[in-house]
Amino acid sequence: MIRNKPCAELQREFPHVLNRATVLAVIVLICGIAGDSAAVAAELAAETGNWPQWRGPNRDGISTDTGLLQDWSEQEPVLVWQSEGFGSGYASVSVVGDRIYTTGNFAEGQCVVAAKLSDGRVEWKKPITEKSPEHGYKGSRCTPTFNAGRLYAVASGGSIACLDAASGTVKWEQAFRPEWGGRMMSSWGFSESPLVDGDRVLCTPGGAEAMVVALDKLTGEEIWRSAVPDGGPSGKDGAGYSSIVISKGGGVKQYVQLIGRGLIGVRASDGKLLWRYDRVANGTANIPTPIVSGDYVFSSTGYRTGSALVKLIRDGDGVRAEEQYFLEARTLQNHHGGLLLIGDYIYCGHGHGEGFPICVNLYSGEVVWGGKLRGVGNGSAAIAYADGHLVFRYQSGEIALIEATPEEYRLKGALKPAYQERYSFAHPVITGGRLYLREQNVMMCYDMRAR
Repeated sequence: MIRNKPCAELQREFPHVLNRATVLAVIVLICGIAGDSAAVAAELAAETGNWPQWRGPNRDGISTDTGLLQDWSEQEPVLVWQSEGFGSGYASVSVVGDRIYTTGNFAEGQCVVAAKLSDGRVEWKKPITEKSPEHGYKGSRCTPTFNAGRLYAVASGGSIACLDAASGTVKWEQAFRPEWGGRMMSSWGFSESPLVDGDRVLCTPGGAEAMVVALDKLTGEEIWRSAVPDGGPSGKDGAGYSSIVISKGGGVKQYVQLIGRGLIGVRASDGKLLWRYDRVANGTANIPTPIVSGDYVFSSTGYRTGSALVKLIRDGDGVRAEEQYFLEARTLQNHHGGLLLIGDYIYCGHGHGEGFPICVNLYSGEVVWGGKLRGVGNGSAAIAYADGHLVFRYQSGEIALIEATPEEYRLKGALKPAYQERYSFAHPVITGGRLYLREQNVMMCYDMRAR
């Protein structure tokens, strides 16, 4: 029965006809019980149009927005506002209620920043480090995670902080190095966006005895730490540049992360290392957030490495990862910019620093189209999905609208943003019919709705 199923389950069953808002609205009509209707209506009001964390509600880069422009060559998105005051950095944004949240570097240190959704005016900024961290490509990386009126952010110097979302007041902070032996695989700063799961918040300090830690989200007190011994022929010790995702592969709830030595899965209940797979690791920077689909995990890295699909299989009281295929770098390597799974197909930018659009069958590894297509811009492409289309934001600033179909590459127009500086690394966000683009100190908001 519909009324007994969670929204996420219904959305998985009917991915082509129902988005989250539609599911909630339907349940309101079907329930017919005042209490249930009120509760669902409250959830609808709280969740519709929100992008509360890195890569959206499900950490998959997929927006549930509909009614958007379908061809930018006929009509481009319109600039609604452009605002300054976000500091230097490459962080993306989270959007909840009437606010936007991000992180940036300022004279007083690395800060979490809150701005009004209506016009981009900065309402507050609060330091989470005393000074801007020193590392390559200076600037912030973390997209703050919003949960129950609080924000959680990882500073690129190596710490996690919890702040009140309304005022920016810091509730608690924990440094990575003294307590957990935190370290990065290379010198570009911690880049993770923390995961909130139930009563805990998770992050990746990168220590051998505390690669991943689970903390009480209200107090910051440690719940468990996950030991991942150093070693392995590929990659380097320490944390990577990725963010944690949840899997129930092999029937065991676990946290999947791409670290310096490759993919790992740690048991959610106690942090025990369940499996590791290092063939996809490189020795410079392992960046893209893995894609989880049922018992499968797909991962790709640049620096002449490649891509792999593993299947998680129950093994006694644990789980093992079994390689399904490995694609060499010449076939598929996602430098950074991320991966999207739409139906049975992976879409992303291929090539180290190239961003060539490509479509690959998840289960077979077959390249369906692309791989050598030069896009409308240059450099790696940060991507998102909404209403049947991919949005590619190239490092050089240009943005392409590409139909998300395995049939062929279909470019549906391009946009040159009002402002571009240095490298456009920040991932685009699509929510509430609007496209949000962070560009160092500047934020831009475009109306993507069909007019």
